[in-house]
Amino acid sequence: MHDLPTHSRGNAPLRHALLIHGAGAGGWEWNLWREVLHARGFVTVAPDLQPAAGGLAATSLDDYRDQVRAALAGLPRPCALIGASLGGLLAMLCADRVDALVLINPLPPAPWAAQLPSREWPDLVPWRRDARLASTRRAMPDADEAAALYALRRWRDESGRVLRQAYAGVEAPAPAGPVLCIASERDQDVAARTTAQFAHALGATLWRYPHSSHVGPLLGRDAAGTAVAVADWLSAR
Repeated sequence: MHDLPTHSRGNAPLRHALLIHGAGAGGWEWNLWREVLHARGFVTVAPDLQPAAGGLAATSLDDYRDQVRAALAGLPRPCALIGASLGGLLAMLCADRVDALVLINPLPPAPWAAQLPSREWPDLVPWRRDARLASTRRAMPDADEAAALYALRRWRDESGRVLRQAYAGVEAPAPAGPVLCIASERDQDVAARTTAQFAHALGATLWRYPHSSHVGPLLGRDAAGTAVAVADWLSAR
């Protein structure tokens, strides 16, 4: 993987970024990152992915992908696409529309999706209904109590159809621009070794965080430092 030459972007600095959240979450996941990126001179957009007209259970991966593409259409180039978990997979599916990618513990495309743990997903995954502080804390062992409470009050239900499609594996073209992958060693959803293999195949830059959970880079105690490092990486593109 090679960085895009500066002249291919008309010498314009990369200062716009679209941030795509993971399954069961929302744009709120990026609040801290947005503060950091804004302080570093970036303009960011962090939308909530919306259900299709037929409801959340009828929502497909294509529905979410189309929303990401529509959001990108409103951003000036050059721009970056930053995705976490499911948002990372969606970012990969839209890589032809951006100049840099940051993938945080992404659900990988095929063939690496075969390494994901086997899961059964109902049509409507009731993460909001079933949210409990204890389970939220287990999912965020590297976050403080305030962050856990913040997330607990904001988890949302998710489309089982989207997750079944993602876990089955979808084809995604290799990005043409620079890619940064972040892998959390304490990730219980996407193994760090899977992200590492995926990153190696792409020729991407790989950062491994030994004490971080799946959502730790966004919501954990080291989230601000991670966001600063990513801002610096983007600024160097």
